[in-house]
Amino acid sequence: MSETCYRYSPLLSDENELIADLLVGLTDARKTWGFGLCFLHLRNVKGHPWNHKRVYRIYCALELNLRIKPRKRLKRDVPDALAVPERPNVTWSTDFMADRLEDGRAFRLLNVLDDFNREGLGIEVDFSLPTERVIRSLNNIIEWRGKPKTIRVDNGPEYISHALLEWAEKHGISLAHIPPGQPQQNAYIERYNRTIRHEWLDQYIINSIEEAQHFATQWLWTYNNDRPNMGIGGITPAMKLKMAA
Repeated sequence: MSETCYRYSPLLSDENELIADLLVGLTDARKTWGFGLCFLHLRNVKGHPWNHKRVYRIYCALELNLRIKPRKRLKRDVPDALAVPERPNVTWSTDFMADRLEDGRAFRLLNVLDDFNREGLGIEVDFSLPTERVIRSLNNIIEWRGKPKTIRVDNGPEYISHALLEWAEKHGISLAHIPPGQPQQNAYIERYNRTIRHEWLDQYIINSIEEAQHFATQWLWTYNNDRPNMGIGGITPAMKLKMAA
């Protein structure tokens, strides 16, 4: 037989079938995850030793690629990098988001994040979240998490109120207000907000505040315990917190 006519046809191994099954199941359950998050989940969270080239080859063969339309970006000055705390409860970041129910009524979300391991500490959902609700939410988190040294906030009316300033002074917590018009100085929570918007807020038609809070609580567990975070080295916030213990 001529060597030019002979070709080796590799057989699909059982291991490749296992990788394919895991990728299909993962992308079905996490429709917004691309290859990067899927591979980090299999490698860092589940502990599989497969090479990223092998997994990507199977990922492409299954046509699981997420097509992303490139967006035109404005050129801006590069902001100063935010300092990363060396341990938990050094700096928290908080911010508000807004969305609407199916019937058109607007509701708000209060997000709280630990800058050390990007752990979501809480998502409070309601039609109105005045300063009193912000204080109550922070107190609830402090009961199980402990007290932070600093909370980074913007200049919204809830964050510059006398009630919040008095609460912070009473508990020995410093409020770090970012400069007006510079949300990049609160970059960790802004990136977290975008993830919330992309991964669950825009994925569902929400009928009630109770349903929104349920989705928030369910997603928060997944984000902290199951979703690899590229900002902390491709591991989950829970894994980094455990490493720091």
